[in-house]
Amino acid sequence: RIVNWRKKYKAEYQTRFGEKLSLSPLFTEAVIKALHDFPEINASFDGDRMIIKRSVNIGIATAMENGNLIVPVIKDAGHLNLQGLTTKLNDLTGRARVNKLKPDEIQGGTFTISNIGTFGNIMGTPIISQPQLAILALGAIKKKPVIQETQEGDIIAIRHMMFLSLSFDHRVIDGYKGGIFLNRIAHYLETFDNNRTI
Repeated sequence: RIVNWRKKYKAEYQTRFGEKLSLSPLFTEAVIKALHDFPEINASFDGDRMIIKRSVNIGIATAMENGNLIVPVIKDAGHLNLQGLTTKLNDLTGRARVNKLKPDEIQGGTFTISNIGTFGNIMGTPIISQPQLAILALGAIKKKPVIQETQEGDIIAIRHMMFLSLSFDHRVIDGYKGGIFLNRIAHYLETFDNNRTI
């Protein structure tokens, strides 16, 4: 749904807002919703205590032109709509690629997203950036045949598929909590409202 929705609106979005609409802000939006549902993931671990953060500050791992990686941070991302997320993402990642970020723009992240699919990888295992508690890797989107259940019986359909990988600090987040958080992100992506307007 998300892939088709973006295809439908990307030209209009560019004309109306002067920004390229990628899938990244839509993925980020789903992550933010899930973090609001599970605030204990948007936290840090300090000694023997967990500190739940009020602000959702999303780090976006970005490959630079020189081959290095940097993680600009969208501060207060939970208060931004799709247009705000798109503008911030395009600005921060664009400047990150050419090493034009300010020091405070790479600090204060509470959760990080790494789009390893950019390089064609379908999945990977990212390492958390402490004191954050978790990091999400987005795999490449590929068309795959899948079996879907219908009232008339099972059918084989071609769908856009993507692997999500979550690494987390097991001192604070157990497999159950990490699993249901990851499942919630997938739920928001799979139930995206394709009747939504920009």
